[in-house]
Amino acid sequence: MDLATWRNWAEQMTTGLALVDAQLRVEWINPALAELLDIGPRSAVGQPLGLLLREPSWLDHAERVLAEQGGMQLRGVALVSARGSEALADLSLQPLGPERVSVEVHALAPVAATASPLSATLRGFAHEVKNPLAGLRGAAQLLHRRVHDEDLQSLAGLVIAEADRLTVLANRLLNHDGAPHLAPVNIHERLERLSDLLQAEPTPIRLRHDYDPSLPDVVGDADRIQQLLLNLARNAIEAGATTLGLRTRVEHGIRLSERTLRTALRVDVIDDGPGIPLALRDTLFEPLVSGRSDGSGLGLALSREIARDHGGELRVVSRPGETVFSLYLPLERTHD
Repeated sequence: MDLATWRNWAEQMTTGLALVDAQLRVEWINPALAELLDIGPRSAVGQPLGLLLREPSWLDHAERVLAEQGGMQLRGVALVSARGSEALADLSLQPLGPERVSVEVHALAPVAATASPLSATLRGFAHEVKNPLAGLRGAAQLLHRRVHDEDLQSLAGLVIAEADRLTVLANRLLNHDGAPHLAPVNIHERLERLSDLLQAEPTPIRLRHDYDPSLPDVVGDADRIQQLLLNLARNAIEAGATTLGLRTRVEHGIRLSERTLRTALRVDVIDDGPGIPLALRDTLFEPLVSGRSDGSGLGLALSREIARDHGGELRVVSRPGETVFSLYLPLERTHD
């Protein structure tokens, strides 16, 4: 197939396609990719490939495809539209001779994410908590200035930082911003932060850590992932757990929804509580479903939504004495 025939065929495709020259500048994109990136096909011509990708390191892989003349698959690449919206995508790079690379884009999440009914409900909640958060932050700042004990100052600083993080989350919900703010996230830093928060409780829970130190960063929204992990830990504590295990692993060939990922990050939150009642297991992640009379039924529903916004999944296995919530997230990996 010559280049002109290939372009005519690609114009009709609903999959995003582009041609990149040896200088990694866009020669051509099809209408499907132009729509995904919210840019005119002609406007994209001549632009560096790096403008379309959130993470510049992916450019090294395009150079490698040109140099070695071999195809490559990139998983969980962060794309950014002309208006600044973000999406995750899988990319396929194929050489078309020594001077050109074809780029095939399979979006994992829409660039302009539509808020779910759960997020719409939470916007009302976000509006109600903003004023108490401001008061909480102000009181913590005053405490931080007045006390001289380093441990108390550290705790006050932790309250200030968490109030700021929750305010950011509330603002995003109020502004109808359903898309995650993507950047490299070190999952072990998030888990250590979670540990600090749990140890600051009046009655700290016992913690066990079992980390795989070789894990790379994932592409995600650090604040949302932090909130997800905190939701799981709080849920375990409120269910009566006395010990919490935090474990990280790599999963190979994991099937999430309709996709099979070659590699994914798995984070296990393990508790020794009484287990999930059998009557709740089929509806556990539904909004307003709770096993406690004072529960809101939003924490686990929101957690699964966050996981899916990142192209991942949240699963649970439970028996009396051990409940394991497993978070799966696509890893930044390349495959020749």
